[in-house]
Amino acid sequence: MEYTIFILILPFLSFLFLGLAGKWMSHRAAGLVGTLTLGAVAAMSYLTAFLYFTAPRLADGTFATLIPVNFEWLPFTSTLSIDMGVLLDPISVMMLIVISTVSLMVHIYSFGYMKGERGFQRYYSFLSLFSMSMLGLVLATNIFQMYVYWELVGVSSYLLIGFFYTRPAAIAASKKAFIVTRFADLGFLIGILVYSYYGGTFSFHPDSSMLMAGGAAMMPLALGLMFIGGAGKSAMFPLHIWLPDAMEGPTPVSALIHAATMVVAGVYLVARMFPLFIVYAPGVLHIVAYVGAFTAFFAASIACVQSDIKRVLAFSTISQIGFMMVALGVCTSLDPNLGGLGYMASMFHLFTHAMFKSLLFLCAGCIIEQVHSNEMSAMGGLRKYMPVTHIAFLIACLAISGIPPFSGFFSKDEILTASFNFSPIMGWVMAIIAGMTAFYMFRIYFGIFWGTENKELHEKLHPHENPLTMTIPLVILAGITCVAGFIPFGQFISSNGQAYHIDIELSTALTSIIIGVVSIALAIFMYMRPTQPVADSLARKFKELYTAAYHRFYVDEVYQFITHRIIFGCISTPIAWIDRHIIDGLLNFSAWSAYATSDSIRSLQSGRVQQYAFVFLLGALALILLLIL
Repeated sequence: MEYTIFILILPFLSFLFLGLAGKWMSHRAAGLVGTLTLGAVAAMSYLTAFLYFTAPRLADGTFATLIPVNFEWLPFTSTLSIDMGVLLDPISVMMLIVISTVSLMVHIYSFGYMKGERGFQRYYSFLSLFSMSMLGLVLATNIFQMYVYWELVGVSSYLLIGFFYTRPAAIAASKKAFIVTRFADLGFLIGILVYSYYGGTFSFHPDSSMLMAGGAAMMPLALGLMFIGGAGKSAMFPLHIWLPDAMEGPTPVSALIHAATMVVAGVYLVARMFPLFIVYAPGVLHIVAYVGAFTAFFAASIACVQSDIKRVLAFSTISQIGFMMVALGVCTSLDPNLGGLGYMASMFHLFTHAMFKSLLFLCAGCIIEQVHSNEMSAMGGLRKYMPVTHIAFLIACLAISGIPPFSGFFSKDEILTASFNFSPIMGWVMAIIAGMTAFYMFRIYFGIFWGTENKELHEKLHPHENPLTMTIPLVILAGITCVAGFIPFGQFISSNGQAYHIDIELSTALTSIIIGVVSIALAIFMYMRPTQPVADSLARKFKELYTAAYHRFYVDEVYQFITHRIIFGCISTPIAWIDRHIIDGLLNFSAWSAYATSDSIRSLQSGRVQQYAFVFLLGALALILLLIL
């Protein structure tokens, strides 16, 4: 499978070509280059998945781990070096399918959505870079190679979030995303250094002799620091603040960030290091679960009151990533039958979520394109004008709400089962959050497609279905969302690598379905009618709570206070004063003193021989007089 290196090379060449020659190309030609390149990458990814998962298993029942391409990049010592290559195992091959599918749909969709935009060629160049970075991240053969592509993903997201660089909000959002994730990535980098020092390698399998010599005691610290990087990239509380603002970028970019690897990179990192977490840092793994559970509840609470549909979807993503983290964190064993079910459940939900969340964002882009607004007040009654988008959005809402037979039901059910196996409290907490998910998703569904229609705006804009370049990806992703749950996912991916048969636990499934149906019924009761007296009454009755949730519980304001008032005002400003007046003053005084002294004695080095002779004679006479006296 040496050809897999071209999965990385092709989008990189597309990035260079469009970046350097794009300005001399038409929009159509640039879009075709980027889209056809991703089409080739998708074809190779699907071929790789077919060949890999149909190959015979090893004697222990697992799939082989293949490294078809590998070379030494940076040697440090005789035993420690950084390699670059391609790693194929069940989760990396699965991620190839996720990334290539979503990226290809975004490339096709962008033909219509970005039509006529200034910088169209630049946009497709950045998309190619983003796709290459995400693919390189999941195919990395070692933790340092993953970190290199991890940072490239950050750079790519910065460029795409700030694509509309003439808009101050987009500029601020791109900088915010870049800065917040850089702080988190510092923890990741320190974790890598600790890991490599005490593990004796950058590979995902540390040197056993180093661990026996005491390195095992440092693994919890190394893995915990790595999780900080993952928490930043995956927008876990309190490092979540960048993701809602990232909605300032083009909507197809939002689909790519939320559905492919940018936001799920932290989940993938924990999954990649999962065997080490289980063996050496089970306590850290449980912290991952608690952070994920709180983040899921926190984000779901905010999503219940937002009016901007893209921000609802953004907080929904944060909540769903929390589900994936919880699934990994509640694992207590490498055996899926003895406490390791959450690993498979997390990867399964990552797969299904990528499809229906990209569908939701692309549907949102179609809606925004027609009403020229993100606010639900500009919508209502759009089912009459946009039937394809309406059905696609409904399918995605049913999937994320965990309603059978859509894909989200199967993956979320496994997460709830794993959570209940870990702790009944954790299970019920996640079940309640699942109910909140169904409620806020159908809240925006009714607000967009039913609710009170903004007739004045609609008569002016005449909303209608979008061109085929935008609707075909919706149909494809909706079809995948309908059938993806029936994939025997456990046969391909499990915590110990062996085939696992997924059994739906009837009690958990019924609980999940009942909670989801009740939540949807509540959303119907509150939001399907032209007016929402119940919702308005609750908003007035709990005004303080509603306002706090609408303003994201003022976490951004807390960060602003800490950075501007405390760090900048109380720490940076005094340090700057000391730097300007004391340090600079001392240096300036030293320079002035040297100048003044040299100016006063420069006559001693005038270059006049007569003056030197005169001084010499005076000195000689002075010595003679001194000796005589």
